[in-house]
Amino acid sequence: MKKAIISTFAIFAIASNPVLSKESTKDIVDTAVGNGSFKTLAAALTAAGLVDTLKGDGPFTVFAPNDEAFAKLPKGTVETLLKPENKSKLIDILTYHVVSGKVPSETAVTLDKATAINKKDIKVKKKKGGLFLNKSKVIATDVQASNGVIHVIDKVLLPPENKQASTSSQKLIEVAIDKAVPLFNHGQHQACAAIYEVTAHALMAMPKGSVSEKDRERLGRAMKMVSHSKCMTTNSWTLRKAFDAMMASN
Repeated sequence: MKKAIISTFAIFAIASNPVLSKESTKDIVDTAVGNGSFKTLAAALTAAGLVDTLKGDGPFTVFAPNDEAFAKLPKGTVETLLKPENKSKLIDILTYHVVSGKVPSETAVTLDKATAINKKDIKVKKKKGGLFLNKSKVIATDVQASNGVIHVIDKVLLPPENKQASTSSQKLIEVAIDKAVPLFNHGQHQACAAIYEVTAHALMAMPKGSVSEKDRERLGRAMKMVSHSKCMTTNSWTLRKAFDAMMASN
């Protein structure tokens, strides 16, 4: 009975949005860009500096809002988010659509939540009409990419405000290390590096005064080194050392 429910859900989701080929062997970014229905998402990833991260080895699971999903946001929202001064907020929103590891639809329907790489939970609920992530409906599933899988959604996921957590640079680093170290210790160096890279971008996007100029320079050098390296072990340690130095200077 359970298999029948899963199969029915998968067929429904694929039929409702057949625009994506399930045979793609390109990475997640190229798969989305090549489709043509994710122009806004592609522009947002570029503005947030997350393209290289999602072109990494992964694996990642991306809940991808199509252009119609972005169009449902209040008028002017997308344009505002794409402005340089709103980069940290854009990163928070986009990383709320990415889960570390590959989560196929047959696994997704058994979950009650998923933790995004920005450390915030997404509510997962299977209803009569399909699978929902918070209030967003999954309209296409299991789009294969070389570094993960894409599930298409009909609304942009907006991360909950974390009222208890500090937005200071030190807190961001502490949370990233807490999340990434277990992954690294279990051999998931790509996932660890991805978390550190997202955190580094978020730190660089923080308002002046939140991160000292010396720490910005230190982190900038580390990010430049990472951009020229394909070794996820090295990248993880490069960024971790930069974070440790920033923590020590505070």
